[in-house]
Parts: sequence; structure tokens; C-alpha cells
Amino acid sequence: MSDRNPLLEEVGTSPLVEIRVSAPDAEAAHAMAKEIVGANLAACVQCLGPMTSVYSWKGEVHQATEWLLLIKTTADMFQSVSDLVMKRHRYAVPEIVAVPVSHALSSYSAWVRDSVLSPSERGR
Repeated sequence: MSDRNPLLEEVGTSPLVEIRVSAPDAEAAHAMAKEIVGANLAACVQCLGPMTSVYSWKGEVHQATEWLLLIKTTADMFQSVSDLVMKRHRYAVPEIVAVPVSHALSSYSAWVRDSVLSPSERGR
């Protein structure tokens, strides 16, 4: 038996993050999710919705039905994911927020890192 804690074991160098992106509808959410995973920018994207968002825009309170993408990737991929979302998203200021993952199962961390390509690997 090992004394190592699989929840705390780190593999690789880039920290894991979950990038959250809101989308205006299921079609847009699913299209972005498929493109992000297909480009090896994330290991997985969960599409949650519909949900109701209440927000301030240009001094007024608005309410909209949206979908939320939970993008499982590494910190190194944040800029590439952001660039793709900005090109595809129809909002002027889309939500693109990276939340650090403080703990993860070591095998899950390895799977996420193995599923994404670093910026230097994509340029080869």
C-alpha cells in the first residue's frame, strides 16, 4: 500500500483550471464545447443549462436564459481558450473566468494534462 494521497499528487507542471463561459443558447454552447475539445484545448467541457442569469449591462438590470460551459483544462490553455471563445461568441463581453483547481485525483489530473496540447506543442 502507498502512503501517497492520490488527491494531492501533482502530475505535470501547468496547474489545472476550470474555465467558465456562459453561452446564449444550447446550440452555441455545444458548438463551442466541441470546438474546444476538438482543438485539444481541454479534456472535457460540460454544458449545463438552461439557467437564468440576472446581470447589469449599460446601467440596466437584465435577465436572460443561458448555458454554462465548464471547461476542464490547464492554466497554459487559458489564452487559447479565451481567443477561441472571443472569435465565436456573440456577446460583446463574454464571461470567461478561470477557477483554479486546488485538489484533484492524480489520475484525473494526468488525464486532463495528457488531453491538452501546450502552446509550444501546437506550434510544431
